Amino acid sequence: MNIVLLDAKTLGEDLDIRTLESFGTLTVYPTTAPEQTEERIREADIVITNKVVISADIMEKTPKLKLICIAATGMNNVDLAAAERKVIAVKNVAGYSTKSVVQHTFAMALYLLEKMAYYDRSVKSGAWSASGLFTDVSHPFYEIAGKKWGIIGLGTIGQEVAKVATAFGAEISYHSTSGKNLNHPYPHQSLEMLLETCDILSIHAPLNEATYHLIDATNLPSVKEDTILLNLGRGGIINEADLALELDRRTLYAGLDVLEQEPLALDSPLNRVTHQDRLLITPHIAWTSIEARKKLLEGIVENIKVFMEKQ
Repeated sequence: MNIVLLDAKTLGEDLDIRTLESFGTLTVYPTTAPEQTEERIREADIVITNKVVISADIMEKTPKLKLICIAATGMNNVDLAAAERKVIAVKNVAGYSTKSVVQHTFAMALYLLEKMAYYDRSVKSGAWSASGLFTDVSHPFYEIAGKKWGIIGLGTIGQEVAKVATAFGAEISYHSTSGKNLNHPYPHQSLEMLLETCDILSIHAPLNEATYHLIDATNLPSVKEDTILLNLGRGGIINEADLALELDRRTLYAGLDVLEQEPLALDSPLNRVTHQDRLLITPHIAWTSIEARKKLLEGIVENIKVFMEKQ
């Protein structure tokens, strides 16, 4: 088997991918530009891709292709209908990053909640030393206990976030973006009610027609003062230009691990936010704990193994 890994750099250089060599000849590319994909997989039997798009046109030009392994849960980078027509199996890996994303959700929440950017700067700049005080309470923060935590998208990750937030003593409510996921022990609320009443809001929903720009200028003004808004679902769920304006208009906090364009464009309105302490952006890393990436590789290996056993 000729196996081609198109974007190994997204898996991390610390991950040992040599186990894939047991299935055949492995060709590894750190990254692959769209115009390079066709040539690189022309003779491939198995393709492994995280974000590189495998279109119907490309599949037509890869006659040997039998299996596409997606190094992720989402499958939107592969034309599934075309793969089915050409009898090309497509396998993803589900559930590998749940604990990592949940942990990152709380890392972001606590960083913003406890004003860590300000306090770290205060100490390292010498401002605290110069104050003569043993403490600094100039930027008050509150406890999660007793506060309302709203979750948009109560799937597997959202449910785990709810459990941890409950352990902190938060009161949980949620909004289902599909209107179908309603069988949970927490109260379901309209999006408007969630935005108006919650102290912390975290998004764990997929991006689709129903969720694109779900949060924008029409409803951001409804969000309570001092609320923390976190997006660990997909970029595009929040209108970033509208959010940037709202962050400077009043006291609101946002933590974004996913963006509509990745990496972040230098001319993004998010880079022009005056009150940068109110905004935390991480480069789509919530899924990337060492443990999660190891589970991902194990899932890819298992998908190839099962496929080959059926041949």
